[in-house]
Amino acid sequence: MLPPLSQPLALVTGGAHRLGKAFAFSLARQGFALLLHYHTAEAEAHQTAEEIRSLGVPVHLAQADLTQPDQIKSLFSQLDGILHNSFFILRVLVNSASVMPVGHPRDLPLEDWDAAFELNLRAPFLMAQEAAKAMTDGGLIVNVSDVGSQKVWSRYPSYAVSKSALESLTKILARAFAPSIRVNAIAPGLVLPSEAVTPEEWDRLVKRLPLQRPARTEEITSALEFLIRNEYVTGQTIVVDGGYSLV
Repeated sequence: MLPPLSQPLALVTGGAHRLGKAFAFSLARQGFALLLHYHTAEAEAHQTAEEIRSLGVPVHLAQADLTQPDQIKSLFSQLDGILHNSFFILRVLVNSASVMPVGHPRDLPLEDWDAAFELNLRAPFLMAQEAAKAMTDGGLIVNVSDVGSQKVWSRYPSYAVSKSALESLTKILARAFAPSIRVNAIAPGLVLPSEAVTPEEWDRLVKRLPLQRPARTEEITSALEFLIRNEYVTGQTIVVDGGYSLV
């Protein structure tokens, strides 16, 4: 139970655009104040913040390169200042920031391999460590994975392996942080095409799906809403993929 006059706050990484933005709006509609993280998408972050503020929801912005551990520390120092000077309480962390390098395993550059693991795996781990310190009254950590964690994607080896490892990390943290903090993951399928996928390739992938259409963003964010409402779920990966994992 929250103390009187307090408001739950959610921290969303990569919250300026794409799925991160959709998760942020979902949380705003559920009554959460927001701390939106962004890296380089400053203009988009400010635009997203203004759109959410128009709903009457408090929004703070935090810039950080999550591949740099010291900048994660600085982000949480900023969060501590926000919490200290308000009635907000950190209740939800959504690790949405991600990178998807393209390259065949024969010639994928080492820096692209490292980049995927630094942002897709190490950053969620460090973010969870820091969030656990701040979630003194319990909370929920949600890691955004991908159906690709279950697929043999030879064009995206570092991405697929890092997301597979993220789902394993989710289980480990769920057991370690219980009972006060729950840790789960959401694994979307085809939602928003990346720049690495041509329109023709996207159409081909969509037609292979049993449901034969990409997901609507609200169909992905509804998984987050479920995890917030159902406090008896931890250590799970919710797959929302239109049947892609069956192909």
